[in-house]
Amino acid sequence: MPEHSQLSPIDFETRASRSHGRAGRMYVASAKVTRQEQMELEQTARAEGKALSEWAREVLLREARRSDHDAVFTEIVATRMLLVNLIKPLILGKPVTSQWITEAMSAVRREKRRAAQEVLQQYADDAKGGR
Repeated sequence: MPEHSQLSPIDFETRASRSHGRAGRMYVASAKVTRQEQMELEQTARAEGKALSEWAREVLLREARRSDHDAVFTEIVATRMLLVNLIKPLILGKPVTSQWITEAMSAVRREKRRAAQEVLQQYADDAKGGR
């Protein structure tokens, strides 16, 4: 029988209180992992004070529900775009006027979603080995 890490047992009352008022879960989503991966998953779940199954369910659902149009990611890309557009004239020794900054910010607002999608696509291509 495979060796399992020692998680503190959860008593019946705790288990019952967690399931009170929620729809019954009847289906299983599983994945095969290595022993090292299993230990890593259990350690991460334990660090969050959760049973592995509870933690895994939350992670799987969060990822399934995550939008490709993640606002935080889009804003990070927008910030990068603005910085790159600001650094270029500074390096070239050109003046950066308030009008130029306003125009650059407008361009970033118009293009940030497209740029974020391009970055996501690059990561997807890299993950598939299509560098």
